[in-house]
Amino acid sequence: MQSFVRSTLLATTVLASAAMGLTSAHAEDAAARDVPAVAAEEEDQGKTSVGTGARDRGDDILVTARRRNESSQEVPLAISVVGGDHIDSTGSFNVGRLQQLTPTLQYYSSNPRNTAVNIRGLGVPFGLTNDGIEQGVGIYVDDVYNSRVASATFDFLDVAQVEVLRGPQGTLYGKNTTAGAINITTNQPTFDFEGKAEVSIGNYNFKQAKAAISGPLSETLAARIAVSSTSRRGTIYNVVTQQHIQSQDNLGIRGQLLWKPTDTIDVTLAGDFSAQDANCCGSVYVRTGATQRALNRQFEALAAAQGYEPASRNPFDRLTDLDTPLKAKNKIGGASVRVKWELGEGTLTSITAWRFWDWDPSNDRDFTGLPIVSKSQNPSQQDQYTQELRYNYSSDKIDFVVGAFGFYQRIDTQGTEQHGSASSRWNINPGTNAQVPPGSSGCASTSLACTPSVLDGLVAYNTQYLKNTSAALFGQLSWHVTPELTLQPGVRVNYDKKDGFYQRRVFDGAGNEILVTGPSSPIKTAQLAIFTPQEISPRFSDWNFSYDFTASYKVATDVLVYATYAKSFKSGGINQNGVPVDASNNPILASATVKPEGVNHYEAGIKTQFWDRRATFNLSIFRTDIKNYQANVNNGQFGVLRGYLANAGAVRSQGVEADFSVRPSERFNAYVNGAYTDATYRKFVDAPCPPELSGGTTVTAGQTPAAAGTPGLSPANCDISGQRLPGVSKFSFSFGAEANAPVTLLGKEGEAYIGYDGSVRSNFSSNPSPSAYTWVKGYDLHNFRAGFRTEAGFDVYGWVRNAFNQNYFEQLFVGPGNTGLIAGLPGDPRTWGFTIKSNF
Repeated sequence: MQSFVRSTLLATTVLASAAMGLTSAHAEDAAARDVPAVAAEEEDQGKTSVGTGARDRGDDILVTARRRNESSQEVPLAISVVGGDHIDSTGSFNVGRLQQLTPTLQYYSSNPRNTAVNIRGLGVPFGLTNDGIEQGVGIYVDDVYNSRVASATFDFLDVAQVEVLRGPQGTLYGKNTTAGAINITTNQPTFDFEGKAEVSIGNYNFKQAKAAISGPLSETLAARIAVSSTSRRGTIYNVVTQQHIQSQDNLGIRGQLLWKPTDTIDVTLAGDFSAQDANCCGSVYVRTGATQRALNRQFEALAAAQGYEPASRNPFDRLTDLDTPLKAKNKIGGASVRVKWELGEGTLTSITAWRFWDWDPSNDRDFTGLPIVSKSQNPSQQDQYTQELRYNYSSDKIDFVVGAFGFYQRIDTQGTEQHGSASSRWNINPGTNAQVPPGSSGCASTSLACTPSVLDGLVAYNTQYLKNTSAALFGQLSWHVTPELTLQPGVRVNYDKKDGFYQRRVFDGAGNEILVTGPSSPIKTAQLAIFTPQEISPRFSDWNFSYDFTASYKVATDVLVYATYAKSFKSGGINQNGVPVDASNNPILASATVKPEGVNHYEAGIKTQFWDRRATFNLSIFRTDIKNYQANVNNGQFGVLRGYLANAGAVRSQGVEADFSVRPSERFNAYVNGAYTDATYRKFVDAPCPPELSGGTTVTAGQTPAAAGTPGLSPANCDISGQRLPGVSKFSFSFGAEANAPVTLLGKEGEAYIGYDGSVRSNFSSNPSPSAYTWVKGYDLHNFRAGFRTEAGFDVYGWVRNAFNQNYFEQLFVGPGNTGLIAGLPGDPRTWGFTIKSNF
């Protein structure tokens, strides 16, 4: 059905684009005859949308960061604005692509569920997702909060612009966000008939179609509907299944009804649905690194003992041999009602929303072609309900926003983790119950390691649910003390409550349930070392009080300076994926909850425009100190494969950000954005150790750990204070330019143009505890486009992304079991294609 819908959408969009292209010349001529010059200029300025170097022709970029329309240069806040036109022209059709335009935004995704969106290195712990904590970067679509970061993996659908707000936003936004917010605004229904259609094709069998239509249904009712479809062949070839993986297969639809019974009341009913069904998500072999495991139990020896060789030792051959069927079915959607009522100098707004998320995966968690972990899947279903009520008031002397927010979320997950015939040899010490020559890669026939049935078929069934409730009152006041000086205090009172449940039941290959209690045996001990039954019901609840204060001063008409202090909190959490066990295989209940993060944030900046507003330069410096930082850790136990949460003592992120754009004429514009980010653990004395300090026998009192990468004794934990947070590049830049010239093509007046967008980032750690084996080298990407467009909205262009075919990694992964295996996810190779689009 999804394939039929996609094919139909593609065909109709091609026809619509062509038809509109043929008629656009007539529309352009009519517009030139009928619209006065001043009106045409105002209309053109109304289309301004991008603050990072797109074709904005007006002086101001309007944003809603403070829940009212105002120029981005008037907002005392570090903010990046990317408009719909620039999103389309650069191929930035989701948040992942957007990070190439906004240097302080970090996006990592091994699959839709395990997606992290951070700002300045802060937001959510890097690694596998845990439902029991909040995200520090709020994602809002038309004022509706999306609690799942998985929503960031979907295509943007009929987007007008995206605002990336840096720093705590809790006194203005519904959900408390300690690192920032991504505010996505879609195009709204109109009482003038309009539409647009866009089709793209490219290599790797890339096909994308987008269409939207809007217009009146009556004098008081207008509607808008938008659809989008993206498909692409995968970029990695699986030699086992003989299929390409890491494909794209997205389909989305969004509909809106606007009822305007009076000039002072707007009611918008919106609904959307998106689905993904990609052949995804996998990895490739990257390298091995020496651990402290016995040499005959490290990757090379184990692989040789089982006659295994990776599909390729060169990760950029883009070959894998994962033997577990991959699946990443993902559905997300919902409905909302937004009511805006103008009351005198203010506006009362109510947003009522319901969202759902269904996740149906299948993964290969051993990262090899061996049947070690034969099944790993944790399907999940979520419903969330939100209600926000706020009042905005504006006058010459004061502006303010006051609001209330309620949130309820229910998540149910049913997990299955199963081991295969190669697991015994891979995970059981070959010396168990047998005499094996030291350093031997083989094992004695009497060893449990040489008995596949010990772990073959061993399965853990995980059942869990989470009930998450939150309520808040918030407000922010802007007091214009003088025309130049504004003081802006804000407050938030927040309550959070989380009730969770986690149960793991374990069965052997014959279907017999394995219990911690009862008679012991060597086989049972080996099985419990892989999966340990446990049942916990973690709970957390707490109140917190947040506040911020900003002072801004207009030094000149186009020069604004500001300084901000914010005291914020990120709610405490619970471990929803199981917790480690002690020597008696009992769950360590102290690990079931994590403390709230306490955030102290300092920021100062300057926003300037000069050269008759042809040039814009903004600069900000910041420092964020976090106490009890919520870190994602993994201690190597298969029973907590998905990781668990712990509190690092302290974290600090500080740095400098600069944005510059220039448009000397209608024929040329350019931009450069840069960031220096120093994000480090200030105190984390009991962190999990990196692989080079893991895998050996844990030291006891009086013993000394072996050197890194040397088999022997391993530390129980490691002090990583002062080391860099994962996923953060110290330096990152984005830059680009576009030039155009007037031409007449096929009797149509327009302009030919050529554009370039590039990005550079320095190296970053791809493991929560920095490891010599998991540093991702810095890389640079370069994208080009060239085409022809008219004022009537017809546009046809060719594009190439990663033009120089840079080989780079998006992430590196540490294989389970401390064998030294490092797997990775290569970034997209060079892609190219053509796009045709038209508006009417």
